[in-house]
Amino acid sequence: MNQDQRQERLRLLVKKLNRARKRQASQVDILCNDLITAQRGFVKRLSGVTFAASFYKSLIGESDLERLLTAAGRALQSELLDVQITFFLRQPERYRFRVPNRHGDHRIDGRALDECFNSELIDEVCKAKQLCTLVELCAMGLEGTQDEFGEISAAALPLRDLGRPLGFMLLSRPVSRPLKREDLDKVGLIICGLSRAIAGCRLPQHCSV
Repeated sequence: MNQDQRQERLRLLVKKLNRARKRQASQVDILCNDLITAQRGFVKRLSGVTFAASFYKSLIGESDLERLLTAAGRALQSELLDVQITFFLRQPERYRFRVPNRHGDHRIDGRALDECFNSELIDEVCKAKQLCTLVELCAMGLEGTQDEFGEISAAALPLRDLGRPLGFMLLSRPVSRPLKREDLDKVGLIICGLSRAIAGCRLPQHCSV
């Protein structure tokens, strides 16, 4: 084997080694990305479980409806900063409860956002089987102009007990800090338990529409 042949063989071996190194590096990158994704998923699930446990702990022993809703609202406000919460319940009578909020209320044409829900819209949202976004609420008859709603991020989450519609929970926040899908997914973790707790309470004697 002459010198040229040795150099060509060496060049091919180096080229083959470089390809193998690149392939190995790519496989390591894929593995690392998979591990990071799995870790993030685990942390997210753990955060959700921790939140749900803390939330349910805050409701223990509450049998009075307004105290229960206040405790639930404050627990949610601790998790979702600046969120405003109103509960609309339909059984046995229409009942509306706004959780106290130190940031004040979102107002549409001088009215708090929850005051823009007429009786027909309340009934329609109560019967909904899935989350209703602000766009969907507007299409269903939420009173106000598009410009006014442009400053608000909101969603209504149904409250159901064993398939029976109890009402819904209205969440809203400034559009500068919009409600994200992960926020709503986290709230979704406690909806079932909250609904059962609400179903076990009696409405106050003085209900509001």
